[in-house]
Amino acid sequence: MLRQEPMTDAGVGVDTTAAFVAFVVEHEPRLRRALVALYGTERGRDATAEAFAYAWERWGELDEVANLPAYLFRVAQSRSRERRRPIVFIVPEVVEHAFEPKLPGALASLPDRQRLCVVLVHGFGWRLTEVAELIACQPTTVQKHVERGLRRLRKSLGVDVDAD
Repeated sequence: MLRQEPMTDAGVGVDTTAAFVAFVVEHEPRLRRALVALYGTERGRDATAEAFAYAWERWGELDEVANLPAYLFRVAQSRSRERRRPIVFIVPEVVEHAFEPKLPGALASLPDRQRLCVVLVHGFGWRLTEVAELIACQPTTVQKHVERGLRRLRKSLGVDVDAD
């Protein structure tokens, strides 16, 4: 006799819903940060929501995916239709700490991979291996993106790190 999963009013299994909710709670903040770093505040949040909607629609089919957060990161990128819109980082009116006012614009001017790597590594404290796993490359590649991105940011902001 087959064991049937308890059903909710919507016809979705309770265990399935709980597993999906647990997955979202664990992975949504990091995926959102990565997509905001890549696309800016509004588009990054929208891309995150689209990726999780995609996952929910196919939740039973995604069991075989080895690295589901990285897979959803790629799904979010492929579903982002408006690639040529400018990258906009929303700066809250009340900021907990000071930062260079030109930084959001300088970050937006970086190539996508450099911006993503710089923000995740230096903004959110991710390890190179974590970023590499997310974007499916080697940690040394992430390091190069970070180095080049920081060099471009310094130039854009007029910061000379060699001056003492």
